[in-house]
Amino acid sequence: MDNLDLFSYMRQQNMETESPLAARIRPRTLDEVVGQQHIIGKDKLLYRAISADKLSSIVLYGPPGTGKTTLAKVIANTTSAEFVSINATIAGKKDMEDVVSKAKDSMAMYGKKTILFIDEIHRFNKAQQDYLLPFVEDGTLVLIGATTENPYFEVNGALLSRSIVFELKPLTREDVATLIRRAVEDRERGMGSYNAVITDEAVEFLADLSGGDARHALNAVELGILTTQRSEDGLIHITIEVARECTQKRAVRFDKTGDNHYDTITAFIKSMRGSDPDAAVYYLAKMLYAGESVTFIARRIMICAAEDVGTADPQALVVATNASLAVERVGMPEAQIILSEAVIYVATAPKSNACNNAIAEAMRAVEEKGDLKIPTHLQDAHYKGAAKLGHGVGYKYAHDYPKHYVEQQYLPYELSGTEFYRPDGNGYETRIKEHMKWLKKKD
Repeated sequence: MDNLDLFSYMRQQNMETESPLAARIRPRTLDEVVGQQHIIGKDKLLYRAISADKLSSIVLYGPPGTGKTTLAKVIANTTSAEFVSINATIAGKKDMEDVVSKAKDSMAMYGKKTILFIDEIHRFNKAQQDYLLPFVEDGTLVLIGATTENPYFEVNGALLSRSIVFELKPLTREDVATLIRRAVEDRERGMGSYNAVITDEAVEFLADLSGGDARHALNAVELGILTTQRSEDGLIHITIEVARECTQKRAVRFDKTGDNHYDTITAFIKSMRGSDPDAAVYYLAKMLYAGESVTFIARRIMICAAEDVGTADPQALVVATNASLAVERVGMPEAQIILSEAVIYVATAPKSNACNNAIAEAMRAVEEKGDLKIPTHLQDAHYKGAAKLGHGVGYKYAHDYPKHYVEQQYLPYELSGTEFYRPDGNGYETRIKEHMKWLKKKD
């Protein structure tokens, strides 16, 4: 072994022993990967493509700590192609030119493809992304882009059209727990040689707190083992108290599968419904602190906006929906501000359950009355022969009449006079009631 090879070997050995736990424990094969079975299950396209070494250009999209870089490393370990990795936060056009030049040489001299992994690809500007396009198109490069941002907003559309987008989901609580235990016990790449043990309560606390980000949980495990003194039995005990110290967070009682979870989310919704913004924000903070999924919280706000505010303030659902979209693009910690705004808006909005009552009563009518006949004049008259059946005959086009309104039978005749939507006159519903009264008033 010459001096250069010896230096490279020693550097590699030092990197493997001195690297953070999250990097050392990173899976090397597909079968070691935890989670993301919706895209790398053994019957899924990505698993088959990686296993067969027939990968085409892809974009991996998902929150931090969900395994984008891990998958890229697995591909690097699996493929026979040249594998090059760059980070868009520090790489420039010169770096890409070097990669392209070497990729052309590799293809010409050895017939080997080059896979280029670009972490944080959304950080490349349009010109930098455009530069890659012809080389992806002609097969000089197989691109793997990783991004925490929605690629349909941040990645060149032409690149996307030549790639398959795979969305990675936040790891489940059980996935993170599996990784924590593996890290503690693994003697080769984990912390197993330290003879540490971790309690189930500490595992559950760290898994909850991670919010689906495995790196966050593994960093806490590593810090706990390295800074905790051995007990008299010779073991390092990672308890929930140690876990709390390593994360600087109080252990909030919020079991995502137990009663406390449902108690908290119920209190959250009831506080918004009850127009108490202070209580609603408190329960929001409690859930965020405990690591609840921001997408789950956003869904509950949207439901409350429709169910409990409704047409008393139609903007509430708009605000809640936009907040849901925004938190997916922004992520934590800033997402908590967006959620707070939506919660406060919904909590302080005028309330009405008229929309909820309307659809509930309409569903009961459908269930009880069955498939009632649609009035003939409302039936589709656009196909040949419809007129012979009387379909559409006698229909009155509302825009041909004063106020763009005309009385005619819209409900099935068996339900004539039935009211499902009954606005109670709160908030914007006052205007709705006045408008409907004005429409039906005979001049």
